[in-house]
Amino acid sequence: MKGELFIRADASVQIGTGHIMRCIALAQAWQDKGGKVTFISHCESEKLRDRIITEGFDLITIDYPHPHPSDIEKTISTIKHLSSFAFDIAPTWLVLDGYHFTPDYQKAIREAGIRLLVIDDMNHLPHYHADILLNQNIYAPELRYNCDAHTKLLLGTKYVLLRREFLKYKDLKREMHRRARKILVFMGGADPTNETGKVLKALKLLNRDDVAVDVVIGASNPFKDEIITMAKQIPHVTCHFDVNNMAELMSSADMGIGAGGTSTWERCCIGLPSIIMVLADNQKKIAEELEKEGVVVNLGWHEEVTEMDIRDAAQSLLADADKRRDMGLKGKGMVDGNGARRTAQEMLSIFKQVSKEIIA
Repeated sequence: MKGELFIRADASVQIGTGHIMRCIALAQAWQDKGGKVTFISHCESEKLRDRIITEGFDLITIDYPHPHPSDIEKTISTIKHLSSFAFDIAPTWLVLDGYHFTPDYQKAIREAGIRLLVIDDMNHLPHYHADILLNQNIYAPELRYNCDAHTKLLLGTKYVLLRREFLKYKDLKREMHRRARKILVFMGGADPTNETGKVLKALKLLNRDDVAVDVVIGASNPFKDEIITMAKQIPHVTCHFDVNNMAELMSSADMGIGAGGTSTWERCCIGLPSIIMVLADNQKKIAEELEKEGVVVNLGWHEEVTEMDIRDAAQSLLADADKRRDMGLKGKGMVDGNGARRTAQEMLSIFKQVSKEIIA
């Protein structure tokens, strides 16, 4: 296949890094099929920009994101300028992933003749203009979207977008220790309220010298130095920065403590039982549904969670091997790691169908 994928997604301390990270997963799947990928992004993190480029993708910078009028103008002109193919003879797509991309923005892309995939989490817009609308969350099949008549809906955990590194570990047979020996802590790529620090204080209260802790500090985390200082006060804590081996770290842990965002699906795929906190409105429903299914321990809204709450939950899960085993198996049964491949194939299938109609 020769085709081009353009991805419009942003990252900042306020937005986080999840939108770009799951788009990297889709970009990898497109790349694996022989296509070219260009990110068009307002990305404040230098490390995340470097990650995009290291993956073999091109990067075009957006200085003033939507609703600034220059955003849509630059996005459309960039696609038309860089696309090597006429839109009707090779697959050329734009992916939009971000809550600030309004129906008017989507409509402008479609009116420019560009095929559009919109990634959504909350059904928060009055209308969606897209060839494909993707919502990878567990509750997505229950939502009733108001979208264009031809829009294809890809809904549910079958379409969770995970990077290719997770495919190596999705069939991992996890060794289940009677008492857990290692905890992985990751509160998202930004963590603007420093929940990582709160978790470390809780683990210090746990007072378990026999438990090792891996702490992942995301690319946009503003509290890096403070976390490092705190980690030095707790035995057997190792800090990892802007990692590209998250799947490996998850596979070596016995349990996780994290946010309810994108990394939740990564832990499910690896079968890592987890305690989670809700750090943003779009995580609330995910956490509640996964708790109902017995996949996570949900502590709820982060501002209402105390260090003692985290300590008690960790202490309980560390000692309960049967519960950890059950949680891990349920998570793996929910997310098989092939969502990005399925989505890329759906994009190609739509192009082929439209091409046949044009020829006919």
